Amino acid sequence: MTESASLQAEEATPSPTPEAPKATTVVQPKSLYSYVHVDQPYIALTFDDGPHKTLTPKLLDLLASRHIKVTFFVLGECVQENSDILARAAREGHEIGNHSWSHPQLNHLSDDAVRSQLKRTDDLIKSVIGHHPTLFRPPYGALTAKEKKWIPEEFGYRIILWDVDPLDWKDPGPAAVTNRILRETRPGSIILSHDIHRGTIEAMPATIDQLLAKNYKFVTVSELIDHATPEPPKPAKKSAAAGSSPAGSPASHAIAPALTPAAPSTVASPSPNH
Repeated sequence: MTESASLQAEEATPSPTPEAPKATTVVQPKSLYSYVHVDQPYIALTFDDGPHKTLTPKLLDLLASRHIKVTFFVLGECVQENSDILARAAREGHEIGNHSWSHPQLNHLSDDAVRSQLKRTDDLIKSVIGHHPTLFRPPYGALTAKEKKWIPEEFGYRIILWDVDPLDWKDPGPAAVTNRILRETRPGSIILSHDIHRGTIEAMPATIDQLLAKNYKFVTVSELIDHATPEPPKPAKKSAAAGSSPAGSPASHAIAPALTPAAPSTVASPSPNH
């Protein structure tokens, strides 16, 4: 083959097309969570309103025996009285979040009053465990739209609500607390409870053991968020176009929407101990 013919043959042979890089979907961080979409059975168990002088240590003993990490949303005034218990919780690997100083309904306060509630607690937590918290749960789950914006901006917090509420503050008894948690929990759930109620602490051995039997994996709230995966796109809503219904059928019957379960609320109703 001549040199000219060889060059023509090379030019005629198509070069391989480089593969396009695979697209990776990044889950954009949010400033407010009541639930986290995950593709594994991760759940976050959370406890509010402590630390309690006698009940929180009992809970910590149980968690240590099960090798489970949880998230505590603590009140500044309780930390002031029980700083050694908070230090133990942090030392044993549990996550600590801010739950305000004295549990007021923050959506009824001025910005300066809210700022004081959060900052006093934030500073005290840091003095006890060595670093500032990164999570905040508002008492009663109650914040104004404005507070939901400036609190994360100013403090760097993620605001954490919940999607499982056993109503343990009503003291329904340990069995009721366990049953409600088991019934409502799903992968990605953030479970609300309180380590200031004896019935809640008594419910935890059976609750934890039965959740473990269902192959749930306990993680802190921040770890749960780290495991977030993209939510599948919601199906587009169909609309009945004029004249699109079959002949002889009324247009109002052109579409029969399927019933879907209601999504959990992201804002909880106020209750005495949330």
